[in-house]
Amino acid sequence: MTGASWRRLLAEFTGTALLVTAVVGSGIMASTLSPGDVGLQLLENSTATAFALGALILIFGPVSGAHFNPVVSAADWFLGRRAGTGLTGRDLGGYVVAQVAGAISGSVLANLMFDLAAVDLSGSDRTGSHLWLGEVVATAGLILLIFALARSGRAPVAPAAVGAYIGAAYWFTSSTSFANPAVTVGRAFTDTFAGIAPGSVPGFVAAQLVGLAVGTTLLLALYPDAGRAADQVVVPTEDPAPTA
Repeated sequence: MTGASWRRLLAEFTGTALLVTAVVGSGIMASTLSPGDVGLQLLENSTATAFALGALILIFGPVSGAHFNPVVSAADWFLGRRAGTGLTGRDLGGYVVAQVAGAISGSVLANLMFDLAAVDLSGSDRTGSHLWLGEVVATAGLILLIFALARSGRAPVAPAAVGAYIGAAYWFTSSTSFANPAVTVGRAFTDTFAGIAPGSVPGFVAAQLVGLAVGTTLLLALYPDAGRAADQVVVPTEDPAPTA
């Protein structure tokens, strides 16, 4: 791979890891500071996640596009194929591996920061058609938001918009808006507030893939030429200037 390719994969790995660290770590802190008040715990967790996501997009967006999410990368590849934009198939494979590895590492890091076992598989069962429906809605909405911003030339506001959407979706979806297969896998490695039992992961990931299909279909109906802007997702990428 070229140096630019490695930088992009490193950005996706690190950004996804720090995102999951924020999700899991703020969940642990919320449970510690607000025991017995699940509503307040969710508020603290969602607020920290929304702010962290926006900041991470600002940091890593210019390098990799700050996808941090296999469904975003898959949509970028699919929509950009005909226009010759977005990720290649090889890029997509690399992004997904980096994102999943980063998500698992993020859970391990959060566990260690709070003096817990590095790996402690979650016992929180999250299963049921109502939760899967919540994941379809959350994921479809995320795809629509990201690519609508890119197509309409408003990609620079993505850090605030995506952070706000995910923070809000914690509250208006029954599943608390995982909307990300890599993050879902990563959160199985922590038995804390943000965890999900390994047995519940396949159902969530399947629902997220359905959400990807729904969101992409709606996007193409609303913005038929959305693929032309695939290079602008989530933030326009630019290779660092060569050094002498």
